[in-house]
Amino acid sequence: MSEKNQETEVAVKKNFIHQIIEDEIKEGKNNGRVHTRFPPEPNGYLHIGHAKSICLNFGTAQKYGGLTNLRFDDTNPSKEETEYVDSIKDDIRWLGFDWGDREYYASDYFNKLFDFAVKLINEGKAYIDDQDAETISSQKGTPTRPGTESPYRNRSVQENLDLFMKMKDGGFNEGDCVLRAKIDMDSPNMHMRDPILYRIMKTPHHRTGDKWYIYPMYDFAHGQCDYWEGITNSICTLEFEVHRPLYDWFIDQLKSDDYRPRQIEFARLNLSYTVMSKRKLLELVKDKHVKGWDDPRMPTISGLRRRGYTPASIRNFSDRIGVTKVDGMIDVALLEHSVREDLNKTAQRIMGVLDPLKVVITNYPEGQVEQLEAVNNPEDPEAGTRMVPFTREIYIERDDFMENPPNKFFRLAPGREVRLRYAYFITCTDVIKDADGNITELHCTYDPASKGGNSPDGRKVKATLHWVSVTENVKAEVRLYDRLFSDETPDGHKDVDFKEFMNPGSLQVLSECYIEPFVKQSKPFDHFQFERLGYFNLDPDSTPGKLVFNRTVQLRDTWSKEQNK
Repeated sequence: MSEKNQETEVAVKKNFIHQIIEDEIKEGKNNGRVHTRFPPEPNGYLHIGHAKSICLNFGTAQKYGGLTNLRFDDTNPSKEETEYVDSIKDDIRWLGFDWGDREYYASDYFNKLFDFAVKLINEGKAYIDDQDAETISSQKGTPTRPGTESPYRNRSVQENLDLFMKMKDGGFNEGDCVLRAKIDMDSPNMHMRDPILYRIMKTPHHRTGDKWYIYPMYDFAHGQCDYWEGITNSICTLEFEVHRPLYDWFIDQLKSDDYRPRQIEFARLNLSYTVMSKRKLLELVKDKHVKGWDDPRMPTISGLRRRGYTPASIRNFSDRIGVTKVDGMIDVALLEHSVREDLNKTAQRIMGVLDPLKVVITNYPEGQVEQLEAVNNPEDPEAGTRMVPFTREIYIERDDFMENPPNKFFRLAPGREVRLRYAYFITCTDVIKDADGNITELHCTYDPASKGGNSPDGRKVKATLHWVSVTENVKAEVRLYDRLFSDETPDGHKDVDFKEFMNPGSLQVLSECYIEPFVKQSKPFDHFQFERLGYFNLDPDSTPGKLVFNRTVQLRDTWSKEQNK
């Protein structure tokens, strides 16, 4: 195991998959080898569901001293792009995993898959069907009614070979014919009813160009690729459970010894308030409902990264939700808790004001800039301290003041004293308004003896406010992100478009925000806790003249309270 993998090794909880593997190791199967693979389709960006699979496959191999291959299932050139390949590799590395020199593509095996198809034809186990897709589908029957054999099922081996070669050489148009396996049209398993192995696609491939006019179906490709790569455990989601007999049938036709990969299924991740379909996520991107695959509202790994999620938080989330054989819904609040928990331990604390209200401290010396010591992270004793500039004029949050406060409002009000974080006690003496009656600034006095926020006479105040100097600050844009959908299951409503449930308040842009000067040297993706406001990170849109911060998550879960008002 590499040094990098040791640093990021996932403490994967033992689950039923691990029990199966441990039993196999005890039995001496595969000579004790554990070799998994992660086989993404390069037809979109990976999302949080794929992150669960990545952590499971790589983490399981790490747990048993094994290996994991990265193999792209690039069997559908009409939907695949090199951009997606690159993004997938970036996402896996960002999560902390490395496949070493084991990067493969289904297209690496196109010649071998073609030869295997020819073998099946020669053995009378595959044939060319000239019927269209709709007819073939209708002849499949139902789970309780047997299928109908194709009229082309009993073509001679030579005729099938000739037609298959013609398909390969581009002699047919798309949809003219397909290659099907000859298995059992009476099988109770629909996938065993003469499945399609190859279809005609006259679309250039991102790796092989115009070499091929025919492409293997996923079911025909992935099991054989597992076999050729020496995979021991093909871990996939539950929808492939009914495909397993076909997976095994292909391996039976291919294998020449006792070795065979074993397919094991687990429940995919379903996350509340989230759409997990790549097709639907692509629709959001193409129709510009979001600003790209890495929009911080998207459940893509790149979107979560841009929003400020950490690799550790996603790995910990994947470990928390566990691995089961039963589909269920995971509350997105658990994912938010995971990042909140991680950032609480690691994020730099700073002060920022998002909705500024000016405060003039009338008895503080004009022109004076005082440096006050502030704690960088109380959860990390080694994080140290920083100096924060304090001046006569400061900004506080507008909602930290009320002119006529109700009971239990303990923040600033006329005649009331509060503490400024790391600074002094101040008391509001005057409220300044414009001609329309809007509050434009407050006048306050401070107690010089309360430096550091401590009172020498022991008097207590009920509120501590964050603040930023009016003259010593960094102006920034802050993007407040919320959940993209307001419904718990946005794509679970029959006859209702999932986009109907998009949350109109999923993005709020604040352009007049002020942050303490500490952030001047920040780099994109640096994490911060804005005291009392939440966790934020610096967006890559930032420039030296304009910093942009994304809210990753609030300090605590307020969503459920807001939804139940």
